[in-house]
Amino acid sequence: MIQRQLSGYVQRSAMHYPVITVTGPRQSGKSTLCKALFPDKPYINLEQPDTRQFASEDPRGFLGSLPDGAIIDEFQRLPNLTSYLQVLVDMQPTPGQFVLTGSHQFLMMRQVAQSLAGRTALFSLLPFSLTELRSLKPRAEKLPLQTIVFQGFYPRIHDKGLDPSQALGDYFSTYVLRDLRELTAVHDIERFIRFVRLCAGRIGQLLNIQSLGNDAGVSQPTARAWLDLLQTSGMVYLLAPWFVNTTKRLVKSPKLYFCDTGLACWLLGLRSADQVGRDPLYGSLFENLVVIEALKDQLNHGSGHPLYFYRDSGGQEVDLLISHGSGLGAFEIKAGQTVNPDYFKGLRALKALHPHSVDCGGVIYGGEQGQARSDWPVSSWRTLFQGRPEPKAS
Repeated sequence: MIQRQLSGYVQRSAMHYPVITVTGPRQSGKSTLCKALFPDKPYINLEQPDTRQFASEDPRGFLGSLPDGAIIDEFQRLPNLTSYLQVLVDMQPTPGQFVLTGSHQFLMMRQVAQSLAGRTALFSLLPFSLTELRSLKPRAEKLPLQTIVFQGFYPRIHDKGLDPSQALGDYFSTYVLRDLRELTAVHDIERFIRFVRLCAGRIGQLLNIQSLGNDAGVSQPTARAWLDLLQTSGMVYLLAPWFVNTTKRLVKSPKLYFCDTGLACWLLGLRSADQVGRDPLYGSLFENLVVIEALKDQLNHGSGHPLYFYRDSGGQEVDLLISHGSGLGAFEIKAGQTVNPDYFKGLRALKALHPHSVDCGGVIYGGEQGQARSDWPVSSWRTLFQGRPEPKAS
């Protein structure tokens, strides 16, 4: 197992909070991470029917059988257990007692927020970042961009050397057939699959719920409910627009991305890295890669600073804005391997309109060599979000 970037933050929080909660998509490495960080704690998996029955029928007895705490996996299976856990940790608030993990964030987090507010540190773990992938597979440093996009970042694919197309197909089928059928939000599986594939075809585009619903053959409320399902379960990410007026951010359309480019490629019917490099959506997939790497960087370092994009009424656009407290970093994302003067238009327009908001940024492109330009530096995708120091557990 490689050292996940989130590790130090989780260990440090376990010294201050009685409960640690780690959510994220299935197969993102939550259980592996928690077992490695807390090897002396019992591991309890609520997927096991007899264990789940015990915890459901006698929650006090179940928690009482764990006097020194435990890792409780798939906690969303029994979200009401948080009420009993609250009483227990209030009576004995020893830091780092329980570690909860779960995949259905929309079910789990509601109960956690209600019962464990102020008692738990919350973390979200996405699949490998580029930096983590390089640590696991040093040869990834030399892999072509289209191969990285095609393979995606789910740990099992890289750890086990699995064929990405087969593994991601199995992953999606399992997700649909098991997880979603347990939720009442999805009744028509075939239509839902079509909906998800249509989402993949809209990567990097402004979200239009009505159009998406019409194309999928479902009502607008159904399309919105299904999109919420994808978002909260960690399959898709919505990037909000940036405005000086905060209210506008809440009402304007976001842009749609997938949390893993490999899964997006599979949904688009791309079955090889060569197909990815030739596909009309290659530029959008590259943009998806960079945006999600920025999201992972925020989550993995406990920053929590929001991400945005910028688009004005005149059509000027900047693909990614990263808030860092005192200002904004503005980044244009281009898959091309040759720097074009047009890459800088949106950046210059944004800086001219908001000189006091934007204090850094540049162009991230699909080439190999960076350029130290005086105004907007150009960075290769290979250097994405490297160099942050990781915290020590102490």
